[in-house]
Amino acid sequence: MTRALVFQRNARWKTRARRTSAENNQSQGASAVTLEPAELTFTDVEAAAQRITGRVRPLTVARLGEVAGIAGDVFAGLEFLQYTGTFKARGAQNFLEAHRASGTLPKAGVTIASGGNAGLACAWAAGQQGIPATVFLPENAPRVKADRLHGYGADVRLIGHEYAEALAACHEFAAQSGALVSHAYDNPLIAAGAGTLMLELVAAQPELDTVVVSVGGGGLFAGIATVARQFGIRTIAVEPENCRALNEALTRGEVTEVPVNSVAADSLGARSVSETALRAAQHPLVESVLVPDDAIVNARRYLWAEHRLLVEHAAATAFAGLTHASGYRPDSGEKVAVVLCGANTDPSDVAV
Repeated sequence: MTRALVFQRNARWKTRARRTSAENNQSQGASAVTLEPAELTFTDVEAAAQRITGRVRPLTVARLGEVAGIAGDVFAGLEFLQYTGTFKARGAQNFLEAHRASGTLPKAGVTIASGGNAGLACAWAAGQQGIPATVFLPENAPRVKADRLHGYGADVRLIGHEYAEALAACHEFAAQSGALVSHAYDNPLIAAGAGTLMLELVAAQPELDTVVVSVGGGGLFAGIATVARQFGIRTIAVEPENCRALNEALTRGEVTEVPVNSVAADSLGARSVSETALRAAQHPLVESVLVPDDAIVNARRYLWAEHRLLVEHAAATAFAGLTHASGYRPDSGEKVAVVLCGANTDPSDVAV
């Protein structure tokens, strides 16, 4: 596809996005639109960017060039270089900054039930804010996770043998102590913070046609898709075949629980997506893609072997959405960016 044709298609996408927005406004009458709590807006992400500028690392964008089997010009958003190793630092900072600004950040600090990337980001952001962080984990959580949380200054509490038990303890602690409860993805402030990386991606590549991102609970996806549609950019939402909470929600037209079983389940293994993510995915500029685990493993190895980019399986899932036959196939000349969202991984299982 020539550059002119790419621009023409972008213009069509932008026209369609504006038309859809106008139709939605008309359907709600001439008065100002009242948004449901689950809806995320471009203004929300802009506000998040103002709050966290200088508190997180700016997104680094690298050109991968021609990738075997992909017709388009491929760029990578290296968000795994972010503090704590994932994009989660953005949402955690925005969440706490917004509560500080509104006077709702308690002296008891913040609490979360998460032994993964969200817990690390929450503990780190709390340290930056100078407030306590209490993180609840199941008793069988890997010791390395608890150790890293301790390293960020968190008060780590091991409760029960399942996440649900740790979550219940987290809420009980919040009720007793007055601590602020955070969530890994199902909060508009968390999603808006994550979406700030898309603002930086567009600034770095203003002629971008398509962005590819992996989906777990949907916070990162919702933030990115909200910004992307503002610029007429297509969003490709990639999930493992057996961690398909967003794809299933789109099929059913409502959020539903799904079983999870994937090599990327440690990061993408949410049993259901947020309502915010589902609403973002129902926009015509969003496409849902599923990839098998072997494609994820191969994509991760390719990124290391060919580009010396060491990422976790969640990030490789997005890249597999471009390289696998079931994924998105860019047109010739199309500018595509894939978000490599995290690198909290064991490097020993990546072949040199």
